[in-house]
This record gives sequence, C-alpha cells and structure tokens, in this order.
Amino acid sequence: MTNQQAKLFVIAAPSGAGKTTLVNELVAHDPGLRFSISYTTRQQRSNETPGVNYIFVTREEFEALRNKGEMLESAEVFDNNYGTSRTKVAQHLGRGHNVVLEIDWQGARQVRESMPECVTVFILPPSREELERRLRDRRTDTESVIQRRLRDAMSDMSHWDEFDYVVINDDLEHAVADLQAVLDGRGEAAATSNEALRGAVAGIVGQGISD
Repeated sequence: MTNQQAKLFVIAAPSGAGKTTLVNELVAHDPGLRFSISYTTRQQRSNETPGVNYIFVTREEFEALRNKGEMLESAEVFDNNYGTSRTKVAQHLGRGHNVVLEIDWQGARQVRESMPECVTVFILPPSREELERRLRDRRTDTESVIQRRLRDAMSDMSHWDEFDYVVINDDLEHAVADLQAVLDGRGEAAATSNEALRGAVAGIVGQGISD
C-alpha cells in the first residue's frame, strides 16, 4: 500500500446501533487498518480501558486541545465532548495505513469539510424496537437516560442521507461483511444511492419518526 492509496473511513451511528462492535471486528481482522482513538470528557465505563476505547480528558484539557487546532472534528453528545486527533490521523495516513474513525454525524460533517476525500458510512439498527432493546441490555443507564438516548438516536438517524454508504446492523456477521466490502471498494449494495437500500432505510427511519 502506498501513501496515495491510504483512505480515511468515517463510521457514524446513533447510540445503540452497534458501531463500536463493528469497528472492533474490522480492526481485528485487518492488520493494516488503524483505529483513531477519540478524546472524550465523559466518565470511563467499567468495561473500558483508557487509551484503548477512548482517551479520557477533562473539559479543560479538551478545550485546550481544540483551541490549539488539534481536533480534526469535535462534537458535544449527550452533554459530553468527543474529538479526533488531527495529528494521529495524519500520521497513520502518512504511513500508508487506512484509518477508521468512529464518531457521530456532527463530527462526520466536520471531517467531510476538512477532508472531502474521506469515505463516510452510517450504521443503522434494524428497528426502533431492537435499538431500545440494545440500549436496555447495557444496564448502565436510568430509564430517563434511556428515553433521552432513544430520542437523540431517532434524531441522529435522520442524517443518514448525508453519508456515502449505509449498513443496517441486523446480523453482526453480515454487517461486518458489508462494511468490509465498503473498505475494499466493493460497497455498491450499501451505497446511499441504491434504491433498494433507500427503501429499507425509509422503513426504519420512518418507523421511528411516526412513534
């Protein structure tokens, strides 16, 4: 792989859609792929490791990094800040490695503005009911938090059409295969312009809007 071939893949999804699991699967099966770890000001969860899942910083530290221009993108999600290191992404690409970012739609929009050559993918759950089940299965949030996450997720899902590709995460193995096809340049079936896919997405997103 040459430096010119290295690409930046931006993967976004509403909370509960399973993008972290999908990205972990991609990275585990592709030794040449680099995952850019995001900064965040939120509290570390019991199953997370600093420097592996996120780089945990204070709000003051986050603001200092952003003011120095270190953030390729940044966003506030559920009262917490998230951001991607511009330096780390540039280093990986410069060494000829494809890079995957796991961020939200706001951050994806910023990355597209800075690096329009990036490839963007939006992950959707198969239904609102399945999304709620996944959020509840985490067993980390109160009922009010779960309801807020659901509202935020339905709002996030309305931005799917801003992305190059859409993957519906119904079956993990199939979703990973669909994502890998996009990374390999074989993602026509997942292209946002695919009419059959658009029909399926409308069924999921429209379902949430009508609830």
